[in-house]
Amino acid sequence: MKKLFFGLHLLVTLLAWVAPFLFYWKWLVPLYGIVMLQFALFGRCLMNERHGLQETEERIFYTELLEYLGFRPDPHRLKQVVRGWLYPVLAVVAVVWQIVLGKEPLLF
Repeated sequence: MKKLFFGLHLLVTLLAWVAPFLFYWKWLVPLYGIVMLQFALFGRCLMNERHGLQETEERIFYTELLEYLGFRPDPHRLKQVVRGWLYPVLAVVAVVWQIVLGKEPLLF
């Protein structure tokens, strides 16, 4: 069951990266906001425990994933980037791609 939830978490994570090109920004901005709110309220990603990752001050899902792929990121810096910058940047990418550049999302 843990592998299933890890796969689901990986799918959601990958989808978050490509979502600005697939879905309307009006849906994405609130969704990215909910992810950031989760970090602010709970101090962690709620999906981590479902697949056995006990999040610590220095270890998050991205740390585990990148290490599995052979990279050795600075866990503290990675956590700061993911929790502080990643989702707002993805929201800005969605808005710029769709409003400023006038590109339609591929799906919805």
